[in-house]
Amino acid sequence: MNTLPENLAHPWPRLVFWETTAACNLVCSHCRRTEVADKISPDELSSEEAESLIDELSGWGRTILVLSGGEPLLRPDIFHLLKYANEKGLVVALATNGTLIDQSLAKRIRESGVHRVSISLDGADEPTHDAFRRLPGSFRSAVAGVQALRAEGVPIQINVTVARHNADQLDEMVSLAKNLGAVALHLFLLVPVGCGMEIAEEQTLRADAYEETLSWLYETERRELDLQLRATCAPHYFRVVRQQQAAHADLDGSSPGSRVGHPGHGVTGSERGALHAATRGCLAGTGVCFVSNSGKVYGCGYMPIEAGDLRRTALSEIWQTSEFFADLRDLGRLKGKCGHCGFDKVCGGCRARAYGSTGDYLAEEPFCAYQPGGRSGLLPVGSKFQGGE
Repeated sequence: MNTLPENLAHPWPRLVFWETTAACNLVCSHCRRTEVADKISPDELSSEEAESLIDELSGWGRTILVLSGGEPLLRPDIFHLLKYANEKGLVVALATNGTLIDQSLAKRIRESGVHRVSISLDGADEPTHDAFRRLPGSFRSAVAGVQALRAEGVPIQINVTVARHNADQLDEMVSLAKNLGAVALHLFLLVPVGCGMEIAEEQTLRADAYEETLSWLYETERRELDLQLRATCAPHYFRVVRQQQAAHADLDGSSPGSRVGHPGHGVTGSERGALHAATRGCLAGTGVCFVSNSGKVYGCGYMPIEAGDLRRTALSEIWQTSEFFADLRDLGRLKGKCGHCGFDKVCGGCRARAYGSTGDYLAEEPFCAYQPGGRSGLLPVGSKFQGGE
């Protein structure tokens, strides 16, 4: 593994998400885009530009590349790029809606050397998922895609966008993920951007419901040793974990902070820690960056503030010199209660949610129940999750 130069201003990101294409076969209600294309745009990064990006990432030593979309399987050279990244030594993941995967495609995905495939299921049953995804039959198609990949031995991660439509189905989502043979279940707490703005008022969980969801996740993760569970776009989970660990310390004989997560399954060696490393809360611009289909660089896929353009500047230079990224890395610039919270170093608040709600990416996390120096927001151990307001 490469070592970082002594003069490097900031460590390389742990994850780079590349939106391989904006084209998609679905029109989901929560999409980060306001418009979804049905075909590949001529403005998208070419195969040669994509290879250059992969070449650069391969020199960073520890960075994971996630190929997403849109629907990445609509990109004609996707299998070439998956193989190319794998040959360059990168840990590579593919994020797809799963609806296009039959046994033939599943075999090609396995042969590409991808380390994990994530497939989104936004409900534990067909009506819930299909209504959110706005396509009848999409649940059955996605499940069939999972089954085809499992038949090829490809490790599967299930992603679920948690909002009011499915917040009471989380136990069922765990059962579904296990029954499908998934190695992981990642909960994405809805961020109101793009199309998601249209359903924000109707679907976004309020602060107390977020707290209940995260407390449920902590309790469930303690029990489910055969399934990785993780909260994404919910940085305050790292605060909840520390509070709950302290509350449990005297009950189970463990020490606070003894377990934030557990190793991955379905992959081996260092890939386990790479794909399921528990670090800190919001990683936008600090441990994660997002590259759009046309090469624009952002802190994450949910915050439409451009940090640079690959067609003008190398990603390494953007990562190290962007003033926007420097803002995100300076916890002293956080405002509101995030600015004087004792959990700022492990949480930091969701910068995308702050931006989407206030127009200020340094504003306080708008859906956090914790009040520094006051009400803890911590639910009693074993409290019943309801998922409403």
